[in-house]
Amino acid sequence: MELGVAEDKPKDIHTNPNPGGWKTFPFLTGSMVTMSIAAYGLPANLIVYLIQQFNIKSIAATQITNVVNGFTNLLPIAGAIISDSFLGSFPTIAISNSITMLGMILMTLTATIPSLRPHPCSTNSSQACPGPSGGQLAVLYSAFALAGIGVAGTRFNMVTMGASQFDTPADRESFINWYFCSIYMAFVIAVTGIVYVQDNVGWGWGYGICALLNAISILVFLAGRKKYRMIEPEGSPFTGLARVLVTAVRKNGMRLRGKVDSGDYYYGCKEGRGGAEDGSVEMMQALPPPPSKRFSFLNRAALKVQGDMHPSGSVAKPWKLCTVKHVEDLKTILSIAPLWSASFLLSTSIGVQASLSVLQALAMDRHLVSHFAIPAGSFSVFTLLSSAMSLILLDRLIYPFCMAHLRTPTLLQRLGIGHCLNCTGMVASALVEARRRAVLKSHGLISIPANAAAPMSALWLVLPLALVGLGEAFHLPGQVGLYYQDFPMALKNTATAAVAAVIGLGFYLSTAVVDLVQRSTNWLPNNINAGRLDNVYWMMSVVTLLNFGYFLICAGLYGNQSKDGIDESVIKEESNK
Repeated sequence: MELGVAEDKPKDIHTNPNPGGWKTFPFLTGSMVTMSIAAYGLPANLIVYLIQQFNIKSIAATQITNVVNGFTNLLPIAGAIISDSFLGSFPTIAISNSITMLGMILMTLTATIPSLRPHPCSTNSSQACPGPSGGQLAVLYSAFALAGIGVAGTRFNMVTMGASQFDTPADRESFINWYFCSIYMAFVIAVTGIVYVQDNVGWGWGYGICALLNAISILVFLAGRKKYRMIEPEGSPFTGLARVLVTAVRKNGMRLRGKVDSGDYYYGCKEGRGGAEDGSVEMMQALPPPPSKRFSFLNRAALKVQGDMHPSGSVAKPWKLCTVKHVEDLKTILSIAPLWSASFLLSTSIGVQASLSVLQALAMDRHLVSHFAIPAGSFSVFTLLSSAMSLILLDRLIYPFCMAHLRTPTLLQRLGIGHCLNCTGMVASALVEARRRAVLKSHGLISIPANAAAPMSALWLVLPLALVGLGEAFHLPGQVGLYYQDFPMALKNTATAAVAAVIGLGFYLSTAVVDLVQRSTNWLPNNINAGRLDNVYWMMSVVTLLNFGYFLICAGLYGNQSKDGIDESVIKEESNK
């Protein structure tokens, strides 16, 4: 027997005594489902809660709800940065879920303690309903803030952590599919079950169940701690991108001598964590092509000049010289940015429809049978069901058929189809509201001061909501796929969170749109029967149509810029040698 010295193997951050796999699936999925039901159960019926329990006017209630939804959907960008750069997925999720729990408890207290709400309106009194005090609003907004902050650090980090438990692309894709399926089912349960309890049993019970489910989510997530594969954070991925901008500005006035070729650019490799701060470099035998022509002013950041390199070949000052890969990563983000911005008004129209359709439902006949009425806050379930069913049909039937007999739509084409369907949904909403107004006129209900329910079934709202849901089945996965496909490797989490940011900005913009319409027109009084809600939808139809034209321009520019791009796989391969 020969005795030898054991070789030191490089440390692998993926190595773990319990390396993840499908045994983590029950814990992650169970935590995701319960957390999603609780998180969506708070805003699902919030408009009705604010109107009935806090005596807030209908339009103001929709504004507050849009702000809450925007806050919840915009913050995941911050959660992704914190997770990637500092804490890692597991601590971020655990801490965030606990913060959400505090918000749920506080929300439950507002529904159960009378002193935390204004006195209810007296139906026999001609006096105005008492509004909430500053202290009552402070408690309410604190509950919104805590719940929103917690959800922001949980929802998208959970799918990233779940995908990191698997080694093969097939397993990761399967997990992601189950994740979105679980999310949609959780939303449906929240919009139906939780809203029904809030409307028919009690608000305290409804929000109390949300708090209980949140606690179960924390326990289930922590129960799988020893089975998870823990991925350590690798530093801020934005450092390299910031260096490109700073270096390009510094070298902006630099005068070039002669023709620049591939050898004049820096293709450094094996850089230190966080973006080559250590200045280490290995020279390559074969250089990849020079930087692409798109955004050529950034190419100077990777151009080597006197003083940038030590004689040994290492970088003298990292903030004066960047790699070609970092330059191309920033160019990719700048190329995608216009497409990303084309989704703002898309989400804005969805936010406007989601909030105003609740007011429409309140002013329509919501009875399915004589003793059962669909809660107004539950009508968004038709959008969710439409999206879920459409995704299944597209994935299992339509896309395979197109692949076999026609041609599968590209990601950009799917985005375009989603834009068209969204615009069609706005037109359908305008036609339904026009029909509702005609019914009110025929029954002499237009002039009634209080909101009177039109003798018209609220199921008329299903068609426009389903059309918007069908559009989401095209443009939402299309955005996720496009961003995940084209974003730099170090920004994959941010790519996913960018979709949430679009949704969040859309809700804020929808709040601004409603406020602008209310201030400048008489279309949106608190009594929508006396307004012109149909004109709001017609306006959004025109806006989404113009936005579709903007999207087509952005898509054309993106395609042309992609043709000028370089093969980033070559750069990655060379930089890893």
